[in-house]
Amino acid sequence: MARSGVKTRMLILSDTHGLPLEDKLPKQPIDVAIHCGDLTEESKLDEFRVTLRNLQAIDAPLKLVIAGNHDFTLDTPVFRKILEEATPSIDEQLMRKEYGEYDEARGLFMEAQSQGIRFLDEGTHRFLLGNGGTLCVYASPCTPSLGESGFQYHPSQGHFYDIEEDTDSVITHGPPQGIMGQNTFTGKGWLFGSLRSRRPSTAKAPLLRSHP
Repeated sequence: MARSGVKTRMLILSDTHGLPLEDKLPKQPIDVAIHCGDLTEESKLDEFRVTLRNLQAIDAPLKLVIAGNHDFTLDTPVFRKILEEATPSIDEQLMRKEYGEYDEARGLFMEAQSQGIRFLDEGTHRFLLGNGGTLCVYASPCTPSLGESGFQYHPSQGHFYDIEEDTDSVITHGPPQGIMGQNTFTGKGWLFGSLRSRRPSTAKAPLLRSHP
C-alpha cells in the first residue's frame, strides 16, 4: 500500500538474468511492477532486450527497474575499466556488438519509457499512480563485494543510503544485514541501519532471494 492510503498491487521480480519469462508472468493487471536487479547474466544487449520484453508483457502502467551487479554496462565507469583492462586482447568489434557503446544499454530503457518502464538510478523517486495513489521509492543498486562488478562497494568502506522519511518502498538489489543474507557480504549493515531509522511501509529487496 502506498503511503497515500490507496491499495496498490505490486509485482516484484529479481535476478531474472536475461531469461524469457512471458509465459510465467501473471496475466491479471497490477498497479506497479518492480524489478530489483540482475536484469542480465552477462550484461549483453540481447539480454536487456529480453528483459524489456518481459516487462512489456506485464499488465501494469508503471514498471520500475534498478540494476544489479551483473548489469555492469549500466555502470559506465566500471564498464570503461573492464574494457580498458581487457584491451588489446579483445575483439573490439565483437564487444561493441555484444555489449554496445557506453550508455547504449541505458538508452534501451529510455526508449521504453512510453511503455511505462522507468530505470531508476540511486536516490528518491516519486510517482503518481494510475489508481490515484502516490508512491515514493528509494532505489539503490549498490551491494557490498570484494569483486569489481557493477554498482559494488568494498564492505570496509560502507555505503550511505539516503532514505527520506516519507519513503513508501525501498528497492535494492541486496537485503539488509541479517535478512535473507546467505554470506558475510550479502547482507548490508548500512542499509539495515537506514531502514531501521526510517521504517518505510515496504522494503522490496528483503522479500526476494538474497543474491549479491
